[in-house]
Amino acid sequence: MPGGRPVFVLFGSSIVQYSFSNGGWGAALADIYARKADIVLRGYIGWNTRRALQVMDKVFPKDSPVQPSLVIVYFGGNDSIAAHSSGLGPHVPIDEYIGNMRKIAEHLKSLSAKTRVIFLSCPPLNEEMLRKSTSTILSEIVRTNETCRLYSDACVSLCKEMDLKVVDLWNAMQKRGDWVTACFTDGLHLSEEGSTIVVEEILKVLKEADWDPCLHWKAMPTEFGEDSTYDLVSSSGQSTVNPSEWNIHRKIPWD
Repeated sequence: MPGGRPVFVLFGSSIVQYSFSNGGWGAALADIYARKADIVLRGYIGWNTRRALQVMDKVFPKDSPVQPSLVIVYFGGNDSIAAHSSGLGPHVPIDEYIGNMRKIAEHLKSLSAKTRVIFLSCPPLNEEMLRKSTSTILSEIVRTNETCRLYSDACVSLCKEMDLKVVDLWNAMQKRGDWVTACFTDGLHLSEEGSTIVVEEILKVLKEADWDPCLHWKAMPTEFGEDSTYDLVSSSGQSTVNPSEWNIHRKIPWD
């Protein structure tokens, strides 16, 4: 709403749509940014960058009276799936993928001078777990770590070219020694441990970015965080914790 909290939009495929499940990274961001920003989910299972471009004007209309302060974008996992002999399916050749991501970035940057963008690159996956999956949707689709790496590298390179912030999930996840078994629920989608890495990397970008205003949670004001006669008090009548300090006292494990 006009004059309200900043809006952060999570836009992408299933890794975004499922980000409020299984201790997901979207839910973690909503918790961290409670009373600071509204986290809006725009995730679509199975989508590739072609589908994303078809709806950009609907999801992010340029004439909206309120534009997002931050958009976090993830596409690439479905684009990188091997091409089907029928010509159908989600595969998008890597050169087209790069061009589509460029168009997505350009649209988002045109929304407002204050709209910031972070891209997430393709994470790795557990190929063995996918092959053994009882879900034909997962087991029959050809996904490999090598193609994920290629699309991840392409995303990172594009972001460097366009001066966009990017989280290199391909490399970030593999810094954890047991990433193959710890980071996934089904070989592809993220477990709570995998989502923790995503949150840590996003917050690192937000903390280090030279943005005005800063969008790191510690730097943002708490909505209605001013002193009030209705604040919690001790038995002696002394004020205890001001609402603006609640996140700190909850010991949220995020820097």
